[in-house]
Amino acid sequence: MASFTIFVNTTPYTVEVEPNMPLLWVLRDVIGLTGTKYGCGIGMCGSCTVHIDGQAVRSCSVPISSIGSKQITTIEGLSEDGNHSLQKAWIAENVAQCGYCQPGQIMTAAALLAHNPHPSDEEIVSVMSNVLCRCGTYQRIIKAIRAAAQEA
Repeated sequence: MASFTIFVNTTPYTVEVEPNMPLLWVLRDVIGLTGTKYGCGIGMCGSCTVHIDGQAVRSCSVPISSIGSKQITTIEGLSEDGNHSLQKAWIAENVAQCGYCQPGQIMTAAALLAHNPHPSDEEIVSVMSNVLCRCGTYQRIIKAIRAAAQEA
């Protein structure tokens, strides 16, 4: 066990965990932020996507020992009141069915829009194809990202 201080949604947390514990489990099981979902555990599905220093990262594949002073943003930290343009667009377009992948979808889309506020459809599809949606709501996801981009 080792002690790590990490910054999640601008709040510092000191945790006592094994250095190789994935960030996903620190967020969910140690800190109690359960919005980030476990999907595959090998970084393939994208359900566990969070931002680390503004970059979309699969938290199941990141050991806590690699975080250092980097800033972590989870779906809970995207906006205090659920009023982020993507969250509003997700609701307006009725994107979610089961909802399981949605935190990863939204966090991936938020990183895309932060770096490219007006992406083309091809850019949206390229980035978002890396997050699996078992319900197949891809067309609504694309519409919601377009709507959020227009709001910006």
